[in-house]
Amino acid sequence: MSSTFGRIHATVARIPPGCVATYGDIALHLGMPHGARTVGWAMRQCPQGLPWHRVINAEGKSSLRGKSRERQYTLLAQEGVVTDRRGRIDLEQYRWQEI
Repeated sequence: MSSTFGRIHATVARIPPGCVATYGDIALHLGMPHGARTVGWAMRQCPQGLPWHRVINAEGKSSLRGKSRERQYTLLAQEGVVTDRRGRIDLEQYRWQEI
């Protein structure tokens, strides 16, 4: 695992239950203003136990497909994160503010 991926994973590990962060939020926090895709690549190699489901795209939606998307929304719902009819999460309400 690269040190960049390690820093990304460490940041994701800090996202509290009931909150989300976007790929871009994490990248910006780590000083990579155009690094959202790098965050996405790091999320493909998540260590066991990392709350991967708390990372969403800038539109407030899951970037995953099929069963993985359903799983992400289920895990978020269990933490009290509500989505609208189109699967969008209100970033004003649920975005992790301490990032």
